[in-house]
Amino acid sequence: MLNELYHMLDPVAISAGPITIYWYGLAYVVGAILTGFVMYRTAKRWGLGLTPDDTMSIVIGVVFGLIIGGRLFYVIFYGNGYYWEHPLEILATNHGGMSFHGGFAGALIGGALVCRMLKINPMTIADLAVIGAPLALGLGRCANFVNGELWGKPTDLPWGVVFGGAAGDTPRHPSQLYEALLEGVVLFCVLYALSRKRPPRVQGTFLGTFAMGYGIARFLVEFVRVPDAQLGYLFGPITMGQLLSVPVIVAGVLVLVWAHRRQAPQVCYLGSDDAPAQD
Repeated sequence: MLNELYHMLDPVAISAGPITIYWYGLAYVVGAILTGFVMYRTAKRWGLGLTPDDTMSIVIGVVFGLIIGGRLFYVIFYGNGYYWEHPLEILATNHGGMSFHGGFAGALIGGALVCRMLKINPMTIADLAVIGAPLALGLGRCANFVNGELWGKPTDLPWGVVFGGAAGDTPRHPSQLYEALLEGVVLFCVLYALSRKRPPRVQGTFLGTFAMGYGIARFLVEFVRVPDAQLGYLFGPITMGQLLSVPVIVAGVLVLVWAHRRQAPQVCYLGSDDAPAQD
């Protein structure tokens, strides 16, 4: 039958002696590189003069903030008390457990701290960063699929996948790929198309669009995704992922309204006399 597609992917990308590299880890690395590349190229197209060294510093700050925020949010909102009884497991990120919503907040904070040190406008950098961020999100969701985790509800659609293990032998929605398409491909295309306008759209346009777009995509896909086993459904069919997506959507709308009223142009370095020449 067409709907009996079996998941037989290995989560290990490279294994040589004591060295083991997982596809999920590679997704983080490649996603960060792609985000930084898109950020730098967009800044160059906008004529902002962002240097490669400053771009790298910002990406590093964002990645550290993402990992710390993503882990903390997972521990607080998805741990269901487990980590308070096993505090050392909080540091065991190799066992899985990351929250996008916390990662997003952590990335904003990490990026803002680096911007403060470099005297760079954090709102413009946030706009630049979120244009490429969907590429990293899409890779992360593909890695979730490779790992055979975060699967969807049972389905009789032709592309249903049998994940096996805890998911059983029932064909299920490949909800990871749905998210990779919506949060990754579609959202990137929308943001990239918006970024092509000259002069660039006002500060906050891209951050607001990203937050709203991600929140809506995540909220919709959660209807066909199985909630975390330790939490289940919270209010009828509503999951923790949907509950956390609502404030993200609201924040995105508020940022867009604020950006429209403020009409602040995109500027990179605070103080034009300090801005390095564009290479």
